[in-house]
Amino acid sequence: MKIRAGFTLGFDCIQPTPMLLALDIHPSRRKDLLTEQVLTFDPPMPVWAYTDGFGNSCTRIVAQPGRTRVSTSFDVHDSGRPDPVSWNAYQHDVQDLPDDVLVFLLGSRYCDTDRMADFAWANFGHTPLGWGRVQAVCDFVHNHIAFNYQNADSTRSAHGGFIDRTGVCRDFAHLAITLCRCLNIPARYCTGYLGDIGIPPVPYPMDFSAWFEVYLGGHWHTFDARHNTPRIGRILMATGRDATDVALSTNFGPTQLSHFEVVTYEVTN
Repeated sequence: MKIRAGFTLGFDCIQPTPMLLALDIHPSRRKDLLTEQVLTFDPPMPVWAYTDGFGNSCTRIVAQPGRTRVSTSFDVHDSGRPDPVSWNAYQHDVQDLPDDVLVFLLGSRYCDTDRMADFAWANFGHTPLGWGRVQAVCDFVHNHIAFNYQNADSTRSAHGGFIDRTGVCRDFAHLAITLCRCLNIPARYCTGYLGDIGIPPVPYPMDFSAWFEVYLGGHWHTFDARHNTPRIGRILMATGRDATDVALSTNFGPTQLSHFEVVTYEVTN
């Protein structure tokens, strides 16, 4: 399957503003590129590429006063298969986890494990270890939070989503990640493209999507509490502890997102 994806973003600045951008596809998907994936800047400006502490491909710029447009368009090969399901994937004892996985058991900016631990153990401590426990968490989060773009809140934590019972894909991911970490299951936040491939078209503009991965049986596995069903055509951009680590842009000065357009769809010809 060939998928075409890309975006055009506009940022308005009133002064020279350093920015960190996490807008490239993840290094693990570069081998699948059918065309180059290059960020284009209008107006042109110096660009510094770097790899962050989580292995994501990132970019540094200093946006000048006025509007800066950032865009990309590319084709990528995809298997066309839904997210794999591995019911036999086992849960590691904490002492057996690799050192670099341990950070994904800890609380973070949006994953306030200290506020959710008692609830997690009271409601999921009886579920089967491993895949079944993560799926039980996803079932709960999927039914507990109502998706609503109008109720997006960039300051809402996992506990906030638990209390408000509304939000967007990042809120589903944060709550599921937090519950998994409380249950000693390493979980990390993922962001990327997810088009309407294999499902009926949805009645709202395309967007980037958030999901999560858990470490079971020696591997990272994809889960999506918002959709709660295996999906086709995910294109991973970045992973981290929560949305802070994979923000599309981190701005060191007053900045307004003035334009936002994302596309991702199957190319059939």
